[in-house]
Amino acid sequence: MLSAKSLFQEILDDDEAFRLFCSIAAGGEAQGGWENGRIAALVPPALRELAPKVARHGADEDKHGRIFNALLKQRGLQPVAVPYETDYTLLLERRGIGLAHDRLSREDPLTEREVIVYLAHSRVTEQRASEQMRLLLKHFAEHPVLGRAVRMISRDEDHHLAYCHEELLRFARAGHGRTIQSVLRECARAEILVYRDVSLAVMRHMGRVLDWPRPKAAALAAGIHALYAYERLAGWRRMVRLEQPVLRDALGGPALPETEYA
Repeated sequence: MLSAKSLFQEILDDDEAFRLFCSIAAGGEAQGGWENGRIAALVPPALRELAPKVARHGADEDKHGRIFNALLKQRGLQPVAVPYETDYTLLLERRGIGLAHDRLSREDPLTEREVIVYLAHSRVTEQRASEQMRLLLKHFAEHPVLGRAVRMISRDEDHHLAYCHEELLRFARAGHGRTIQSVLRECARAEILVYRDVSLAVMRHMGRVLDWPRPKAAALAAGIHALYAYERLAGWRRMVRLEQPVLRDALGGPALPETEYA
């Protein structure tokens, strides 16, 4: 029987599959760390109070990348090059979602609208990250090797999502509600398409590494397409809602190092 737990257990049990999984995850986190670091440096003077929170977000992403690399090192494995078609962050940028790397490489401050674009993009992608980590948390929270890492990262992703909700609601109260909803919808519709394509690509690579039979690969692909159909029809709406989070000022302090997590 196919399940999220059995599929991930299969990846976990195979060195090559696990190496690919951790390499993809570490690469995406590293990109997110760089992007948030640059955004923190370019926040305009009128919004400087936001800069430490953006920097904290970037520091968390960098930490996650180190965690995935540490998981590889524990098994005596080296990272592999991330296949282009599995690079979620890069493919979103290529679709014009978020702030492009060439914009972040310049030194001129961001505009207020660009900060809103950043927060809206983050709100959508952090929704996905939070959901994925909660799924892993459900099945592997007590795993002797992965459990601690899963608990750390899941907690951070929930904090990132809360931060995005809170900051976007502040901008909405300041009169930017229509802009925020427009950008959120654009990001959500692009994200579900990129997520589908990346999921299919990752499954193809994993299928080759793990020598999956054709019926199994076809069933997994059908599941990915079914999820996309649901998200395109209605599921995307969860990514554009804004609610005051229970946890306030989630990124208001410094990033906690790996050693300070339970």
